[in-house]
Amino acid sequence: MTYSYDPEITPWLEMLPNGPFADFRELRAIGEAAVRNGLPSYEPDIPVSTRDVTVPGPDDAPDVMVRVYMPAERDGPLPGLLYIHGGGFIMGGVEQFDAQATRIAAEVGTVVVSVEYRLAPENPFPAGLEDCYAALTWIAKSASELGIDPDRLGIAGESAGGGLAAAVTLLARDRGGPALCFQYLGVAELDDRLGTPSMCDYDDVPLWNSRASRVSWDCYLGGGRRGAADVSPYAAPARAQDLSGLPPAFVTACQYDPFRDEDIDYARRLAHADVPTELALYPGVLHGGIIPGSATGERVLTDTLAALRRGLGAHATSR
Repeated sequence: MTYSYDPEITPWLEMLPNGPFADFRELRAIGEAAVRNGLPSYEPDIPVSTRDVTVPGPDDAPDVMVRVYMPAERDGPLPGLLYIHGGGFIMGGVEQFDAQATRIAAEVGTVVVSVEYRLAPENPFPAGLEDCYAALTWIAKSASELGIDPDRLGIAGESAGGGLAAAVTLLARDRGGPALCFQYLGVAELDDRLGTPSMCDYDDVPLWNSRASRVSWDCYLGGGRRGAADVSPYAAPARAQDLSGLPPAFVTACQYDPFRDEDIDYARRLAHADVPTELALYPGVLHGGIIPGSATGERVLTDTLAALRRGLGAHATSR
């Protein structure tokens, strides 16, 4: 197919991965290479302290490592945010997304807790989800120690992390807490059925495409489970029948992203369930929309930080 890409991203297209992604090891190697070769750095305008903490894991499962980011400037309790990294359920980690978590802490003015959840296929659903929920439970119980206002506790994730954030939000509602005031779902991976027009059509776009999505879901759910009638909505939140009673949401989607249509539909259904919902659709760009130096990339970043400030009732401390 021919795509009307944003001209600012065209110089990057040949540098972005676009293989058959027939094996999760190839996808994971790409992420590991990005760490080895050096990810974009970020230097906050205010000091942000970090510490790694091991918190109680799910029942009959290992404890969970989280990294806590605390901005130095504060006047009383701050909002708290559980941040869930992306990576197709099969790659990524706290270190790989350290700059993003630091930026949110500094520029939103919130305590950020980034969770090192278990990855598939070694640990398929519900392992990663339960790790994220355990981290949320720990934050709520430790709010006073962390200097967090318990009434301003939110959740954010991008890509597979956005799907996990949506699932944790459903779990928190259905298990009776912890209470969340906001959910940020960035280009979220939500639907294992892979039947939307964007998912069917975008099998050849760089960075992330429908071929990669098939590998991702097969690893997360287990072989032969993708698209089955009994897949849990906590694995694929697009399957949830009832979206009422959830916290306000900010949802992002990108034009040439296979997740585009499931993200738009989830935002529509949230709004129809009387959940205050904002949707941002970015034209001409690929999954995530972040290309260094591009106007759209800057807009995605600006919108993300502004949405988090609004949703958490926070005040900017930097930028």
